[in-house]
Amino acid sequence: MPELPEVEVVRRGLDRWTTGRTVASAEVLHPRSVRRHEAGPADFAARLAGRTMQAPRRRGKYLWIPLDDKSEALLAHLGMSGQLLVGEPGREREKHLRVRMAFEDGGLDLRFVDQRTFGHLMLADLVPDAFAAGSLVPEPIVHIAADPLEDAFDAEAFFRALRRRRTGIKRALLDQSLISGVGNIYADEALWRARLHWARPTETMTRAEAARLLEAARDVMGAALAVGGTSFDSLYVNVNGESGYFERSLDVYGRRGEPCRRCGTAIRRDEFMNRSSYSCPVCQPRPRRARR
Repeated sequence: MPELPEVEVVRRGLDRWTTGRTVASAEVLHPRSVRRHEAGPADFAARLAGRTMQAPRRRGKYLWIPLDDKSEALLAHLGMSGQLLVGEPGREREKHLRVRMAFEDGGLDLRFVDQRTFGHLMLADLVPDAFAAGSLVPEPIVHIAADPLEDAFDAEAFFRALRRRRTGIKRALLDQSLISGVGNIYADEALWRARLHWARPTETMTRAEAARLLEAARDVMGAALAVGGTSFDSLYVNVNGESGYFERSLDVYGRRGEPCRRCGTAIRRDEFMNRSSYSCPVCQPRPRRARR
Protein backbone atom coordinates (compact mmCIF):
# COMPACT_ATOMS: atom_id res chain seq x y z
CA MET A 1 0.00 0.00 0.00
CA PRO A 2 1.32 3.47 -0.81
CA GLU A 3 2.64 5.20 2.30
CA LEU A 4 3.34 8.85 3.06
CA PRO A 5 6.12 9.46 0.49
CA GLU A 6 4.15 7.89 -2.36
CA VAL A 7 0.99 9.86 -1.54
CA GLU A 8 3.01 13.08 -1.25
CA VAL A 9 4.47 12.46 -4.71
CA VAL A 10 0.93 12.17 -6.08
CA ARG A 11 -0.16 15.31 -4.19
CA ARG A 12 2.67 17.33 -5.74
CA GLY A 13 1.72 16.13 -9.18
CA LEU A 14 -1.91 17.07 -8.64
CA ASP A 15 -0.86 20.50 -7.40
CA ARG A 16 0.91 21.10 -10.68
CA TRP A 17 -1.82 19.84 -12.99
CA THR A 18 -5.19 20.41 -11.29
CA THR A 19 -4.96 23.46 -9.01
CA GLY A 20 -7.19 26.28 -10.23
CA ARG A 21 -8.94 24.17 -12.88
CA THR A 22 -12.72 23.78 -13.06
CA VAL A 23 -14.33 20.36 -13.51
CA ALA A 24 -16.55 20.17 -16.61
CA SER A 25 -17.83 16.66 -15.92
CA ALA A 26 -17.18 13.57 -13.84
CA GLU A 27 -17.90 10.00 -14.91
CA VAL A 28 -18.08 7.08 -12.45
CA LEU A 29 -17.38 3.79 -14.23
CA HIS A 30 -17.29 1.57 -11.13
CA PRO A 31 -19.55 2.38 -8.15
CA ARG A 32 -17.23 0.66 -5.68
CA SER A 33 -14.67 3.44 -6.19
CA VAL A 34 -17.11 5.97 -4.69
CA ARG A 35 -18.70 3.56 -2.21
CA ARG A 36 -18.03 5.86 0.74
CA HIS A 37 -19.84 8.73 -0.94
CA GLU A 38 -23.14 7.83 0.69
CA ALA A 39 -25.34 9.75 -1.78
CA GLY A 40 -24.13 7.50 -4.60
CA PRO A 41 -22.25 7.78 -7.93
CA ALA A 42 -24.76 10.08 -9.66
CA ASP A 43 -24.61 12.59 -6.80
CA PHE A 44 -20.81 12.38 -6.74
CA ALA A 45 -20.58 13.22 -10.44
CA ALA A 46 -23.23 15.96 -10.32
CA ARG A 47 -21.66 17.72 -7.33
CA LEU A 48 -18.19 17.75 -8.89
CA ALA A 49 -19.29 19.34 -12.14
CA GLY A 50 -18.58 23.07 -12.20
CA ARG A 51 -16.37 22.97 -9.11
CA THR A 52 -12.90 24.54 -9.11
CA MET A 53 -10.07 22.55 -7.56
CA GLN A 54 -7.85 24.27 -5.00
CA ALA A 55 -4.31 23.27 -3.96
CA PRO A 56 -4.34 19.63 -2.79
CA ARG A 57 -3.37 18.67 0.74
CA ARG A 58 -2.29 15.48 2.45
CA ARG A 59 -2.26 13.88 5.87
CA GLY A 60 -0.56 10.53 6.18
CA LYS A 61 -1.90 8.27 3.43
CA TYR A 62 -4.91 10.47 2.63
CA LEU A 63 -4.99 13.37 0.21
CA TRP A 64 -7.74 15.81 -0.55
CA ILE A 65 -8.49 18.64 -2.97
CA PRO A 66 -10.49 21.52 -1.44
CA LEU A 67 -13.20 22.79 -3.76
CA ASP A 68 -14.38 26.35 -4.43
CA ASP A 69 -15.04 28.05 -1.08
CA LYS A 70 -13.06 25.33 0.75
CA SER A 71 -16.07 24.09 2.71
CA GLU A 72 -15.92 20.75 0.90
CA ALA A 73 -13.18 18.58 -0.60
CA LEU A 74 -12.58 15.66 -2.92
CA LEU A 75 -11.04 13.09 -0.58
CA ALA A 76 -8.93 10.22 -1.94
CA HIS A 77 -7.38 7.10 -0.50
CA LEU A 78 -5.35 5.03 -2.94
CA GLY A 79 -5.76 1.70 -1.16
CA MET A 80 -3.53 -1.05 -2.53
CA SER A 81 -3.50 -0.12 -6.21
CA GLY A 82 -5.20 3.24 -6.73
CA GLN A 83 -3.65 5.69 -9.18
CA LEU A 84 -4.55 9.30 -9.92
CA LEU A 85 -3.33 9.95 -13.45
CA VAL A 86 -3.34 13.01 -15.70
CA GLY A 87 -3.12 12.81 -19.48
CA GLU A 88 -4.53 13.81 -22.83
CA PRO A 89 -8.34 13.42 -22.82
CA GLY A 90 -8.34 11.43 -26.06
CA ARG A 91 -5.96 8.71 -24.90
CA GLU A 92 -7.12 5.11 -24.65
CA ARG A 93 -9.06 4.24 -21.52
CA GLU A 94 -7.08 2.27 -18.97
CA LYS A 95 -8.25 -1.29 -18.27
CA HIS A 96 -9.06 -0.49 -14.64
CA LEU A 97 -10.36 3.05 -15.09
CA ARG A 98 -12.91 3.76 -12.35
CA VAL A 99 -13.54 7.53 -12.37
CA ARG A 100 -12.76 10.19 -14.99
CA MET A 101 -12.85 13.97 -14.56
CA ALA A 102 -12.71 16.35 -17.54
CA PHE A 103 -11.97 20.06 -17.18
CA GLU A 104 -13.56 23.13 -18.74
CA ASP A 105 -10.26 24.23 -20.32
CA GLY A 106 -10.21 21.06 -22.42
CA GLY A 107 -6.71 20.17 -21.22
CA LEU A 108 -5.35 17.10 -19.46
CA ASP A 109 -8.02 15.07 -17.69
CA LEU A 110 -7.78 13.37 -14.28
CA ARG A 111 -8.44 9.64 -13.94
CA PHE A 112 -8.73 7.30 -10.97
CA VAL A 113 -7.46 3.87 -11.97
CA ASP A 114 -7.66 1.06 -9.42
CA GLN A 115 -7.08 -2.59 -10.24
CA ARG A 116 -8.13 -4.02 -6.88
CA THR A 117 -10.80 -1.39 -6.07
CA PHE A 118 -9.67 -1.04 -2.45
CA GLY A 119 -9.13 2.70 -2.92
CA HIS A 120 -11.93 5.24 -2.98
CA LEU A 121 -12.96 8.82 -3.76
CA MET A 122 -15.65 10.83 -1.99
CA LEU A 123 -16.84 14.37 -1.41
CA ALA A 124 -16.59 15.37 2.24
CA ASP A 125 -17.22 18.42 4.39
CA LEU A 126 -14.16 20.22 5.74
CA VAL A 127 -14.08 20.64 9.53
CA PRO A 128 -11.62 22.20 12.01
CA ASP A 129 -8.37 20.26 12.36
CA ALA A 130 -7.80 18.84 15.84
CA PHE A 131 -4.02 18.98 15.37
CA ALA A 132 -3.44 22.33 13.65
CA ALA A 133 -5.32 25.41 14.78
CA GLY A 134 -6.91 27.33 11.93
CA SER A 135 -6.68 24.44 9.47
CA LEU A 136 -9.44 22.31 7.97
CA VAL A 137 -9.52 18.58 7.22
CA PRO A 138 -12.18 16.32 5.68
CA GLU A 139 -14.58 15.13 8.35
CA PRO A 140 -14.03 11.37 7.71
CA ILE A 141 -10.33 11.68 8.64
CA VAL A 142 -10.55 14.13 11.53
CA HIS A 143 -9.37 11.34 13.86
CA ILE A 144 -6.21 10.66 11.81
CA ALA A 145 -3.12 11.93 13.63
CA ALA A 146 -0.68 14.43 12.17
CA ASP A 147 2.18 12.83 10.26
CA PRO A 148 5.88 13.33 11.08
CA LEU A 149 6.49 15.64 8.11
CA GLU A 150 3.79 18.10 9.22
CA ASP A 151 4.53 21.23 11.22
CA ALA A 152 1.54 20.25 13.36
CA PHE A 153 3.24 17.06 14.55
CA ASP A 154 3.92 17.23 18.31
CA ALA A 155 6.97 15.10 19.15
CA GLU A 156 6.50 15.45 22.92
CA ALA A 157 2.86 14.37 22.71
CA PHE A 158 3.95 11.42 20.56
CA PHE A 159 6.47 10.35 23.20
CA ARG A 160 3.92 10.60 26.03
CA ALA A 161 1.42 8.60 24.00
CA LEU A 162 4.02 5.90 23.37
CA ARG A 163 4.69 5.53 27.06
CA ARG A 164 0.97 5.11 27.76
CA ARG A 165 0.25 2.74 24.86
CA ARG A 166 1.86 -0.43 26.28
CA THR A 167 2.40 -2.23 22.98
CA GLY A 168 5.28 -3.00 20.62
CA ILE A 169 6.92 0.00 18.96
CA LYS A 170 6.19 -1.11 15.39
CA ARG A 171 2.52 -1.69 16.19
CA ALA A 172 2.45 1.86 17.59
CA LEU A 173 4.06 3.25 14.42
CA LEU A 174 1.29 1.68 12.35
CA ASP A 175 -1.45 3.17 14.53
CA GLN A 176 -2.81 6.01 12.40
CA SER A 177 -4.48 7.61 15.43
CA LEU A 178 -1.03 8.04 16.99
CA ILE A 179 1.14 8.91 13.98
CA SER A 180 -0.09 8.81 10.38
CA GLY A 181 1.55 7.92 7.11
CA VAL A 182 3.97 5.26 8.37
CA GLY A 183 3.29 1.81 6.93
CA ASN A 184 5.06 -1.52 7.02
CA ILE A 185 7.95 -0.55 4.73
CA TYR A 186 8.97 2.72 6.34
CA ALA A 187 8.38 1.41 9.87
CA ASP A 188 10.99 -1.32 9.27
CA GLU A 189 13.38 1.13 7.63
CA ALA A 190 13.05 3.73 10.42
CA LEU A 191 13.49 1.13 13.16
CA TRP A 192 16.65 -0.17 11.47
CA ARG A 193 18.08 3.34 11.23
CA ALA A 194 17.20 3.98 14.89
CA ARG A 195 18.63 0.59 15.96
CA LEU A 196 15.37 -0.41 17.66
CA HIS A 197 13.71 -3.82 17.49
CA TRP A 198 10.13 -3.86 16.22
CA ALA A 199 8.89 -5.63 19.41
CA ARG A 200 10.41 -3.10 21.83
CA PRO A 201 7.72 -2.30 24.47
CA THR A 202 6.62 1.31 24.05
CA GLU A 203 6.46 1.91 27.82
CA THR A 204 10.23 1.33 28.01
CA MET A 205 11.09 3.90 25.34
CA THR A 206 13.14 6.88 26.47
CA ARG A 207 12.60 10.41 25.21
CA ALA A 208 15.95 10.23 23.39
CA GLU A 209 15.01 6.96 21.68
CA ALA A 210 11.65 8.33 20.58
CA ALA A 211 13.39 11.41 19.16
CA ARG A 212 15.91 9.20 17.35
CA LEU A 213 13.09 7.10 15.88
CA LEU A 214 11.22 10.19 14.65
CA GLU A 215 14.38 11.55 13.06
CA ALA A 216 14.95 8.21 11.35
CA ALA A 217 11.36 8.12 10.07
CA ARG A 218 11.66 11.63 8.67
CA ASP A 219 15.03 10.88 7.08
CA VAL A 220 13.95 7.68 5.35
CA MET A 221 10.67 9.11 4.10
CA GLY A 222 12.43 12.24 2.90
CA ALA A 223 14.94 10.11 1.01
CA ALA A 224 12.11 8.07 -0.54
CA LEU A 225 10.24 11.22 -1.52
CA ALA A 226 13.33 12.54 -3.31
CA VAL A 227 13.29 9.59 -5.74
CA GLY A 228 9.54 9.31 -6.22
CA GLY A 229 8.72 6.77 -3.51
CA THR A 230 8.89 2.98 -3.47
CA SER A 231 7.45 0.94 -6.36
CA PHE A 232 7.61 -2.85 -6.20
CA ASP A 233 5.35 -3.19 -9.24
CA SER A 234 3.31 -1.07 -11.63
CA LEU A 235 0.48 -0.55 -9.12
CA TYR A 236 2.08 2.53 -7.55
CA VAL A 237 2.98 5.34 -9.97
CA ASN A 238 2.92 9.13 -9.91
CA VAL A 239 0.33 11.21 -11.81
CA ASN A 240 2.38 10.80 -15.01
CA GLY A 241 2.44 7.01 -14.69
CA GLU A 242 6.09 6.85 -13.57
CA SER A 243 7.42 4.52 -10.87
CA GLY A 244 9.55 5.52 -7.87
CA TYR A 245 13.04 4.17 -7.25
CA PHE A 246 13.49 3.93 -3.49
CA GLU A 247 13.20 0.13 -3.61
CA ARG A 248 16.88 0.14 -4.61
CA SER A 249 17.81 1.93 -1.37
CA LEU A 250 15.87 -0.16 1.16
CA ASP A 251 18.13 -1.30 3.98
CA VAL A 252 16.03 -4.10 5.52
CA TYR A 253 12.55 -4.38 4.05
CA GLY A 254 12.32 -7.37 1.71
CA ARG A 255 16.02 -8.27 2.23
CA ARG A 256 15.66 -11.52 4.19
CA GLY A 257 18.97 -13.39 4.28
CA GLU A 258 20.92 -10.54 2.70
CA PRO A 259 23.74 -8.87 4.67
CA CYS A 260 22.98 -5.90 6.88
CA ARG A 261 24.50 -2.78 5.33
CA ARG A 262 25.97 -1.83 8.73
CA CYS A 263 27.30 -5.05 10.24
CA GLY A 264 26.98 -7.75 7.57
CA THR A 265 24.65 -10.00 9.60
CA ALA A 266 21.88 -11.71 7.60
CA ILE A 267 18.61 -9.79 7.74
CA ARG A 268 15.85 -11.62 9.60
CA ARG A 269 12.18 -11.86 8.65
CA ASP A 270 9.51 -12.36 11.33
CA GLU A 271 5.76 -12.73 10.97
CA PHE A 272 3.97 -9.64 12.21
CA MET A 273 0.24 -8.82 12.13
CA ASN A 274 -0.31 -11.10 9.10
CA ARG A 275 2.57 -9.32 7.39
CA SER A 276 6.35 -9.39 7.63
CA SER A 277 8.82 -7.50 9.77
CA TYR A 278 12.48 -7.26 8.76
CA SER A 279 15.35 -6.45 11.10
CA CYS A 280 19.03 -7.05 11.81
CA PRO A 281 19.55 -9.45 14.75
CA VAL A 282 22.76 -7.63 15.76
CA CYS A 283 21.90 -3.98 15.17
CA GLN A 284 18.36 -4.46 16.50
CA PRO A 285 18.56 -7.07 19.28
CA ARG A 286 15.23 -8.37 20.51
CA PRO A 287 14.47 -6.96 23.97
CA ARG A 288 13.92 -9.35 26.88
CA ARG A 289 10.46 -7.86 27.50
CA ALA A 290 9.36 -8.12 23.90
CA ARG A 291 5.73 -7.92 22.83
CA ARG A 292 4.74 -10.22 20.01
